[in-house]
Amino acid sequence: MPRANRPSTAGDMLRLIREDGVATRAELGRITGLSRPAVASRVAGLIARGLVTERADGPSTGGRPPARLEFNAAGGTVLVANLGQSRGQIAVCDLAGAILARAEGPLAGASPAETLPRLLDRWAALLDSAGIDPGTVRGAGLGVPDAVEHTPGRWDGVAVGPPVLARFGVPAYLDNEVNAAALGEHRAHPGVDDLLFVKVSTGIGAGVIAGGEIQRGALGAAGEIGHVPIPDGGGLPCRCGNLDCVEAVAGGSALLARSPAADLPALAALARSGDAPTVALLRAAGRRIGEVVATAVNLLNPAVVVLGGDLAGADAPLIAGLREVVYQRSTALATRSLRIEASRLGESAGLTGCAAMVLARALAPETIDA
Repeated sequence: MPRANRPSTAGDMLRLIREDGVATRAELGRITGLSRPAVASRVAGLIARGLVTERADGPSTGGRPPARLEFNAAGGTVLVANLGQSRGQIAVCDLAGAILARAEGPLAGASPAETLPRLLDRWAALLDSAGIDPGTVRGAGLGVPDAVEHTPGRWDGVAVGPPVLARFGVPAYLDNEVNAAALGEHRAHPGVDDLLFVKVSTGIGAGVIAGGEIQRGALGAAGEIGHVPIPDGGGLPCRCGNLDCVEAVAGGSALLARSPAADLPALAALARSGDAPTVALLRAAGRRIGEVVATAVNLLNPAVVVLGGDLAGADAPLIAGLREVVYQRSTALATRSLRIEASRLGESAGLTGCAAMVLARALAPETIDA
């Protein structure tokens, strides 16, 4: 490998320690080709910034054992928020994405401009209640219930970064809440590079992981499967302005209109209790959603389809209906090893994904070197 292409900066070394498990200065020297003093200087900088720790219990080849280097997940925190259409969660996570403190409840205001100040106050209160120093915060991540102009980081035209920077002094990153949950589920499925996450809640949306990366599309609008029309939808109007979208036929709002349940958790509880009309309603909804997911499976060939949201428990009739149609209508090759399963993280998926979104940038070599 040409010397110019070798990892050589402190940020590169952090990535080797954090992601590849490189544990000694000698290993870093072999990989980078740098001298011992150069490696020592870069490692010392990472230790001084609290990103790496060392302990003297590495394997010895004679004499004093080498110090073992480890990524220090406690060397900082990130603020995350998962804002759904009806409720949300916020959390403080460490640098490995583990949740240190969490709160739930209604967060959304009438507009992003109204929601953001509330969110900043809630984050500050959560840090205070958990006894976490705001000076440890290295970034913030939000999942929001709308399509996001990803590159400028705007939520419904409102720039998220400036108010977060003014309050906490850190950059903020933004994505659609379903993409955030897809990132979280991707972390919960090690070794899976192609995953389709489908959330069935008030609305229906999807997050696409292909080749190990989230796919947002040219303008951040990828994954809007809820607005794919299905045949024989009955002419139902959708909030997008079209007719017979799968969300208008089988989304949470549409199902509640045909159920005595007051909200989606109550609808899911009726299904778990074995209420026959509710079980039939959700299984039929799963079949209609499966019509769209089957096309997505043929197009994307994921290894796993993950169902999330209030109605997607492991034994939920909605998943059973979806499986029935996907395995029937997708190609034999696309379904040969396909798994269709409930979310492994539940409501934590969005928070975990937001943390992953922040950490991918906050701990990137170029950020560390800057």
